[in-house]
Amino acid sequence: MTRYLCELAVVSPSGYYRWLAAEETRQLREAVDEQDIQLIKQHFLALSGKAGALVIKMRLEQISGVVMNHKKIRRLMRKAGFVAVIRQANPYRKMAKATHEHRACPNLLQRQFDQREPEKVFLTDITYVRYGSGQWAYLSCVKDGATRQILAACVAGTLELTLVERTLHHLIERLGGNIHPEAILHSDQGMHYTHPKTRLLITKAGFKQSMSRRGNCWDNAPMESFFGHMKDDVDFMDCQTIDEVRERVADYISYYNSERYQWTLKKMTPDEFRGHLLAG
Repeated sequence: MTRYLCELAVVSPSGYYRWLAAEETRQLREAVDEQDIQLIKQHFLALSGKAGALVIKMRLEQISGVVMNHKKIRRLMRKAGFVAVIRQANPYRKMAKATHEHRACPNLLQRQFDQREPEKVFLTDITYVRYGSGQWAYLSCVKDGATRQILAACVAGTLELTLVERTLHHLIERLGGNIHPEAILHSDQGMHYTHPKTRLLITKAGFKQSMSRRGNCWDNAPMESFFGHMKDDVDFMDCQTIDEVRERVADYISYYNSERYQWTLKKMTPDEFRGHLLAG
Protein backbone atom coordinates (compact mmCIF):
# COMPACT_ATOMS: atom_id res chain seq x y z
CA MET A 1 0.00 0.00 0.00
CA THR A 2 2.86 2.39 0.84
CA ARG A 3 4.48 1.86 -2.55
CA TYR A 4 1.09 2.33 -4.27
CA LEU A 5 0.48 5.66 -2.45
CA CYS A 6 4.03 6.83 -3.26
CA GLU A 7 3.36 6.14 -6.95
CA LEU A 8 0.16 8.21 -6.77
CA ALA A 9 2.04 11.08 -5.08
CA VAL A 10 5.01 10.74 -7.50
CA VAL A 11 7.34 10.25 -4.52
CA SER A 12 9.99 7.57 -4.16
CA PRO A 13 9.49 5.17 -1.22
CA SER A 14 13.00 5.94 0.06
CA GLY A 15 12.24 9.67 -0.04
CA TYR A 16 9.04 9.09 1.91
CA TYR A 17 10.83 7.11 4.62
CA ARG A 18 13.56 9.77 4.91
CA TRP A 19 10.85 12.40 5.36
CA LEU A 20 9.16 10.24 7.98
CA ALA A 21 12.41 9.73 9.89
CA ALA A 22 13.06 13.49 9.95
CA GLU A 23 9.76 14.29 11.71
CA GLU A 24 11.42 14.86 15.09
CA THR A 25 14.02 17.18 13.53
CA ARG A 26 11.28 19.22 11.85
CA GLN A 27 9.41 19.57 15.12
CA LEU A 28 12.56 20.76 16.89
CA ARG A 29 13.19 23.29 14.09
CA GLU A 30 9.59 24.52 14.36
CA ALA A 31 10.00 24.97 18.11
CA VAL A 32 13.21 26.99 17.63
CA ASP A 33 11.53 29.09 14.93
CA GLU A 34 8.62 29.82 17.27
CA GLN A 35 10.99 31.02 20.01
CA ASP A 36 12.84 33.27 17.55
CA ILE A 37 9.56 34.62 16.16
CA GLN A 38 8.46 35.64 19.66
CA LEU A 39 11.78 37.44 20.16
CA ILE A 40 11.45 39.21 16.82
CA LYS A 41 7.86 40.10 17.66
CA GLN A 42 8.97 41.96 20.81
CA HIS A 43 11.15 44.33 18.78
CA PHE A 44 8.66 44.56 15.92
CA LEU A 45 5.88 45.67 18.27
CA ALA A 46 8.23 47.94 20.25
CA LEU A 47 8.63 50.03 17.09
CA SER A 48 4.92 49.85 16.23
CA GLY A 49 5.53 47.63 13.22
CA LYS A 50 7.85 50.17 11.61
CA ALA A 51 10.96 47.98 11.67
CA GLY A 52 12.44 45.92 8.85
CA ALA A 53 14.80 42.95 9.12
CA LEU A 54 17.98 45.05 9.38
CA VAL A 55 16.61 47.26 12.18
CA ILE A 56 15.44 44.20 14.08
CA LYS A 57 18.83 42.51 13.58
CA MET A 58 20.60 45.52 15.12
CA ARG A 59 18.16 45.68 18.04
CA LEU A 60 18.57 41.93 18.68
CA GLU A 61 22.33 42.32 18.86
CA GLN A 62 22.44 45.57 20.83
CA ILE A 63 19.51 45.07 23.21
CA SER A 64 18.89 41.33 23.48
CA GLY A 65 22.46 40.13 22.89
CA VAL A 66 21.28 37.74 20.17
CA VAL A 67 23.11 37.36 16.85
CA MET A 68 20.74 36.31 14.08
CA ASN A 69 21.26 36.35 10.32
CA HIS A 70 19.15 38.99 8.59
CA LYS A 71 18.02 36.42 5.98
CA LYS A 72 16.64 34.24 8.76
CA ILE A 73 14.87 37.24 10.27
CA ARG A 74 13.23 37.98 6.91
CA ARG A 75 12.15 34.34 6.58
CA LEU A 76 10.63 34.30 10.06
CA MET A 77 8.92 37.65 9.52
CA ARG A 78 7.31 36.27 6.36
CA LYS A 79 6.34 33.11 8.22
CA ALA A 80 4.73 35.10 11.06
CA GLY A 81 3.12 37.62 8.73
CA PHE A 82 5.07 40.62 10.07
CA VAL A 83 5.00 43.28 7.35
CA ALA A 84 6.95 46.44 8.16
CA VAL A 85 5.34 49.79 7.45
CA ILE A 86 8.17 51.31 5.42
CA ARG A 87 8.17 54.76 3.89
CA GLN A 88 8.36 54.75 0.11
CA ALA A 89 10.81 57.18 -1.43
CA ASN A 90 9.39 59.66 -3.91
CA PRO A 91 12.17 60.90 -6.22
CA TYR A 92 9.79 63.21 -8.05
CA ARG A 93 8.70 65.24 -5.07
CA LYS A 94 9.33 68.90 -5.71
CA MET A 95 10.59 71.22 -3.07
CA ALA A 96 8.38 74.23 -2.45
CA LYS A 97 9.25 77.19 -4.62
CA ALA A 98 10.52 80.21 -2.75
CA THR A 99 11.29 83.75 -3.75
CA HIS A 100 14.99 84.32 -4.44
CA GLU A 101 15.61 87.95 -3.72
CA HIS A 102 19.17 87.23 -2.65
CA ARG A 103 22.07 85.48 -4.31
CA ALA A 104 22.40 81.77 -3.57
CA CYS A 105 25.66 80.03 -2.68
CA PRO A 106 27.42 77.33 -4.73
CA ASN A 107 27.09 73.68 -3.78
CA LEU A 108 30.41 73.12 -1.96
CA LEU A 109 29.35 69.73 -0.63
CA GLN A 110 28.48 67.93 -3.92
CA ARG A 111 26.70 65.22 -1.91
CA GLN A 112 29.87 64.36 0.04
CA PHE A 113 27.86 64.28 3.24
CA ASP A 114 30.07 61.93 5.24
CA GLN A 115 33.64 63.24 5.44
CA ARG A 116 34.49 60.98 8.42
CA GLU A 117 34.95 63.92 10.77
CA PRO A 118 32.34 64.85 13.37
CA GLU A 119 31.13 68.48 13.34
CA LYS A 120 32.65 69.29 9.97
CA VAL A 121 29.61 68.99 7.69
CA PHE A 122 26.25 70.31 8.93
CA LEU A 123 22.99 69.80 7.04
CA THR A 124 19.95 71.94 7.77
CA ASP A 125 16.39 72.26 6.52
CA ILE A 126 12.81 73.04 7.56
CA THR A 127 9.83 70.70 7.45
CA TYR A 128 6.10 71.11 8.03
CA VAL A 129 4.36 69.16 10.81
CA ARG A 130 0.57 68.90 10.89
CA TYR A 131 -1.06 68.39 14.28
CA GLY A 132 -4.34 68.69 16.15
CA SER A 133 -7.32 69.73 14.06
CA GLY A 134 -5.38 70.98 11.07
CA GLN A 135 -2.80 73.28 12.66
CA TRP A 136 0.74 73.49 11.30
CA ALA A 137 4.07 73.64 13.10
CA TYR A 138 7.46 74.17 11.47
CA LEU A 139 10.57 72.26 12.48
CA SER A 140 14.10 73.46 11.70
CA CYS A 141 16.99 71.03 12.33
CA VAL A 142 20.74 70.72 11.93
CA LYS A 143 22.25 67.28 11.32
CA ASP A 144 25.89 66.17 11.49
CA GLY A 145 26.83 64.64 8.12
CA ALA A 146 29.31 62.15 9.59
CA THR A 147 27.61 60.95 12.79
CA ARG A 148 23.97 61.52 11.69
CA GLN A 149 23.29 63.19 15.05
CA ILE A 150 20.64 65.90 15.25
CA LEU A 151 22.59 68.68 16.92
CA ALA A 152 20.05 71.50 17.00
CA ALA A 153 16.31 71.85 16.49
CA CYS A 154 13.63 74.47 16.83
CA VAL A 155 9.83 74.27 16.49
CA ALA A 156 7.71 77.34 15.74
CA GLY A 157 4.16 78.17 14.75
CA THR A 158 5.23 80.44 11.89
CA LEU A 159 7.84 80.43 9.13
CA GLU A 160 9.47 83.66 10.25
CA LEU A 161 13.22 84.15 9.84
CA THR A 162 13.72 83.79 13.59
CA LEU A 163 13.04 80.04 13.25
CA VAL A 164 16.35 79.52 11.46
CA GLU A 165 18.16 82.10 13.58
CA ARG A 166 17.21 80.30 16.81
CA THR A 167 18.27 76.95 15.31
CA LEU A 168 21.69 78.36 14.42
CA HIS A 169 22.10 79.90 17.86
CA HIS A 170 21.34 76.49 19.42
CA LEU A 171 23.97 74.88 17.17
CA ILE A 172 26.62 77.49 18.00
CA GLU A 173 25.86 77.13 21.70
CA ARG A 174 26.16 73.35 21.51
CA LEU A 175 29.52 73.55 19.73
CA GLY A 176 30.78 75.88 22.42
CA GLY A 177 32.79 77.96 19.98
CA ASN A 178 34.77 74.95 18.74
CA ILE A 179 34.13 75.38 15.02
CA HIS A 180 36.03 73.14 12.61
CA PRO A 181 38.29 75.31 10.39
CA GLU A 182 36.66 73.77 7.29
CA ALA A 183 33.11 73.55 8.68
CA ILE A 184 30.34 73.66 6.04
CA LEU A 185 26.68 74.48 6.65
CA HIS A 186 24.58 73.09 3.79
CA SER A 187 20.94 73.96 3.06
CA ASP A 188 18.51 74.44 0.21
CA GLN A 189 18.00 77.80 -1.52
CA GLY A 190 15.03 78.82 0.59
CA MET A 191 14.63 82.48 1.50
CA HIS A 192 15.56 81.72 5.13
CA TYR A 193 19.07 80.73 4.05
CA THR A 194 19.61 83.32 1.29
CA HIS A 195 18.54 86.19 3.56
CA PRO A 196 21.46 88.57 4.26
CA LYS A 197 20.83 88.40 8.02
CA THR A 198 21.14 84.59 8.05
CA ARG A 199 24.20 84.62 5.82
CA LEU A 200 25.92 87.13 8.07
CA LEU A 201 25.19 85.00 11.14
CA ILE A 202 26.61 81.92 9.40
CA THR A 203 29.75 83.75 8.29
CA LYS A 204 30.38 85.27 11.73
CA ALA A 205 30.04 81.84 13.33
CA GLY A 206 32.84 80.55 11.08
CA PHE A 207 30.92 78.30 8.66
CA LYS A 208 31.30 78.13 4.91
CA GLN A 209 27.83 78.24 3.38
CA SER A 210 26.76 75.71 0.77
CA MET A 211 23.41 75.26 -1.00
CA SER A 212 21.66 72.54 -2.97
CA ARG A 213 20.76 73.04 -6.60
CA ARG A 214 17.28 74.42 -7.13
CA GLY A 215 14.54 71.82 -6.82
CA ASN A 216 17.00 68.98 -6.10
CA CYS A 217 16.14 67.33 -2.78
CA TRP A 218 18.87 64.68 -3.28
CA ASP A 219 21.53 67.34 -2.62
CA ASN A 220 20.37 67.33 1.02
CA ALA A 221 19.16 63.72 1.19
CA PRO A 222 20.26 62.84 4.78
CA MET A 223 18.28 65.73 6.22
CA GLU A 224 15.23 64.79 4.15
CA SER A 225 15.67 61.19 5.32
CA PHE A 226 15.52 62.19 8.99
CA PHE A 227 12.32 64.16 8.48
CA GLY A 228 10.79 61.22 6.62
CA HIS A 229 11.65 58.73 9.36
CA MET A 230 10.36 61.07 12.07
CA LYS A 231 7.00 61.47 10.32
CA ASP A 232 6.80 57.70 9.87
CA ASP A 233 7.55 57.00 13.52
CA VAL A 234 5.74 59.85 15.31
CA ASP A 235 2.02 60.65 15.25
CA PHE A 236 1.42 64.35 15.92
CA MET A 237 -2.31 64.40 15.21
CA ASP A 238 -3.30 63.97 18.86
CA CYS A 239 -1.17 66.98 19.92
CA GLN A 240 -3.39 69.89 20.89
CA THR A 241 -0.76 72.59 21.41
CA ILE A 242 2.55 73.48 19.84
CA ASP A 243 4.25 72.80 23.18
CA GLU A 244 3.11 69.19 22.89
CA VAL A 245 4.62 69.07 19.39
CA ARG A 246 7.89 70.46 20.77
CA GLU A 247 7.95 67.83 23.50
CA ARG A 248 7.27 65.00 21.04
CA VAL A 249 9.98 66.25 18.65
CA ALA A 250 12.48 66.49 21.52
CA ASP A 251 11.66 62.93 22.65
CA TYR A 252 12.11 61.59 19.12
CA ILE A 253 15.43 63.39 18.59
CA SER A 254 16.69 61.95 21.89
CA TYR A 255 15.61 58.46 20.76
CA TYR A 256 17.08 58.95 17.27
CA ASN A 257 20.47 60.08 18.61
CA SER A 258 20.92 57.59 21.44
CA GLU A 259 18.70 54.55 20.76
CA ARG A 260 18.04 54.16 17.03
CA TYR A 261 20.64 51.79 15.57
CA GLN A 262 21.61 52.41 11.95
CA TRP A 263 22.99 49.79 9.60
CA THR A 264 25.30 52.22 7.80
CA LEU A 265 26.79 53.40 11.12
CA LYS A 266 28.26 49.94 11.77
CA LYS A 267 25.02 49.05 13.57
CA MET A 268 25.58 51.81 16.16
CA THR A 269 23.45 54.73 17.24
CA PRO A 270 24.56 58.21 16.10
CA ASP A 271 25.86 59.01 19.59
CA GLU A 272 27.84 55.76 19.70
CA PHE A 273 29.21 56.32 16.20
CA ARG A 274 30.49 59.78 17.16
CA GLY A 275 32.49 58.18 19.97
CA HIS A 276 33.73 55.55 17.52
CA LEU A 277 34.98 58.21 15.06
CA LEU A 278 36.66 60.24 17.78
CA ALA A 279 38.36 57.13 19.22
CA GLY A 280 39.64 56.26 15.72
